[in-house]
Amino acid sequence: MIPKEMEIFLKSHLPEAMLLTRLKKEDGKCYLEFSNLDEHLLSRLGIVRDELGPQIVACVWDENSELEIGGYLVVDNLSMGSPSMGGIRMLPDIKPSDIQNLARGMTLKNAAANLPYGGGKSGIVAERNLPDDIHEEIVRGFARLIRRYKEIYVPGPDVGTNDADMKLIAMENGLDSAVSKPADMGGNRIDELGAAAGGVIIALQTLLEILPRMRVLPQFENLEIPANQELTILIQGFGAVGAHATRILKERIPNARVIGISDLEGYLYNFAGLPTEELFEFWENKKMATQTYFENNIIAEGYKHPTKFSTNANDLLRENAFCFVPAAPIFNYLGVRPSDNASMLVEHMGNWKVIIEGANTYSPDPNRKAARTRMEQIVYREKGVMIANDYLVNSGGVIFAAQEHIVKSPEEVQFPPEILGNKEAVERWLQNNSAKFRKLSKNRLEAGVEYRENVIRNNMIELIDILTTHQDILPSQAAERISLQRLNAKESELTVKDIMVTIPMIDSSSTIQDAAKSMIDNNSGIIAVISDDKLVGVVTDWDITKASAEGFCDGIVTKIMTKKVVTAAPDFNILDIVREFEQYQISAMPVVQEGKVLGKISSDLIAQRYILNFLQDTRNR
Repeated sequence: MIPKEMEIFLKSHLPEAMLLTRLKKEDGKCYLEFSNLDEHLLSRLGIVRDELGPQIVACVWDENSELEIGGYLVVDNLSMGSPSMGGIRMLPDIKPSDIQNLARGMTLKNAAANLPYGGGKSGIVAERNLPDDIHEEIVRGFARLIRRYKEIYVPGPDVGTNDADMKLIAMENGLDSAVSKPADMGGNRIDELGAAAGGVIIALQTLLEILPRMRVLPQFENLEIPANQELTILIQGFGAVGAHATRILKERIPNARVIGISDLEGYLYNFAGLPTEELFEFWENKKMATQTYFENNIIAEGYKHPTKFSTNANDLLRENAFCFVPAAPIFNYLGVRPSDNASMLVEHMGNWKVIIEGANTYSPDPNRKAARTRMEQIVYREKGVMIANDYLVNSGGVIFAAQEHIVKSPEEVQFPPEILGNKEAVERWLQNNSAKFRKLSKNRLEAGVEYRENVIRNNMIELIDILTTHQDILPSQAAERISLQRLNAKESELTVKDIMVTIPMIDSSSTIQDAAKSMIDNNSGIIAVISDDKLVGVVTDWDITKASAEGFCDGIVTKIMTKKVVTAAPDFNILDIVREFEQYQISAMPVVQEGKVLGKISSDLIAQRYILNFLQDTRNR
């Protein structure tokens, strides 16, 4: 059944008649889909379409399940490549606009990491702390719902889901249908390894080396870089990123001090340094640390204990440190106005010199972007606090995860189709191929570690280059420029195979009526006519109309088809196609390689992809 919160949201935001007409059902699985052309409907869902996306927004649920299984999926942008990658967030109040914000962050994050994947995200509408068996059934049910999108979206873990959940999805949909799987599936386990947290610490190390360059800006002219033993850090959100950041910090900068942390139960602060190994152990066991430390250590000594504890977690942001790491799932950790709904107003924030964002803080929403600009104008420009934006530094997770596609899974370890969905059979397959999967996991981990080091270090250097060269630019604008430059460069390299779609095909022995019905069923103005798996002609809607006007509606489709077909090769670039359309006065053509029909390319597809960008560029000039 559809989750109650989801049902309430959809009925309150979309006309009931539209819900009935657009809803698609497949064996009880329900799909409500919107493309980037449905601007007015997307706005009803709180999503603002722009030149980057979204490409697809889908509301999905299973009406046959006794449990409430449903949620949202957004494929934002595929310019860097397909499929898109992004985690599954599980929260009871998740909205389509939340998923779009996160998907856009993935578009920019994947571009900043120069990964050949688009940006996507999904969300399950469900409580986080469900019994294990209920949680598992909801994850498996959601996996079956998103199976139809596996060619354009590959999920990983996010808030409320973990590496074990990705294993469940792979069991349902295939080995390569999810990333950040456990090692016994050849995965890179981004949460267990602290992949995103490692990126935060690499960013910090790099900035400590290159921050002196910022002294050319007036707000940084008196900047002093502390020695390692004097380096102090606050971490908001002692979770998968925050906790692992303390562990990796101890490995890479042993003398640095984490002096404050927070989680949902409160915050701890001790200028001499917190016992991060003990806190990490608490987090591993209970997923919380501050209250447990208070009960185990502070109560016995009372006010004599040197560590401060408060149940108001946001008060951590009042404390002073050289570096502040926001790693909680909060878009606005700092705000200028009370209406920003931030963790702390900038007038009350502590004295920091660097902010390294371990949480996803980007949003394409105009109001949130305006709030972010107001914040940076004060924090960066007036207070002189360097800000390293989220998708430039916390991309370690997606970098590790992407290796599960970049380092290919050998054919011999792919799950046989007949065992998909059978947990016991998949487990036996994994056991029988355990040595191969361990080797695959090791190779992917090594590739991820090297790639993460290079990418995040280069991102920090590029960020400082832009900020010091263009003194009026803000950090969020500079970070966005880095990603957009990579997206635009990739866009210019696109070929036909990157944007083509499926073309309907019929056999040469089919009738004209069969051709007309295929056009209607597939909403396509052109269909390919096939004989012995080879293209022998095409039929267009004009051919059908002409035959009807001449009273020739009966007969075989070969009587009206075009035999001399203009075709495109999959490696044609977009300019090649436009020239072909102009020369032959056509608007669509099949994509063919060695006689085999792969899809179709049309003027509509090119217009969808490029006209909006062109108009946006023109308006901005």
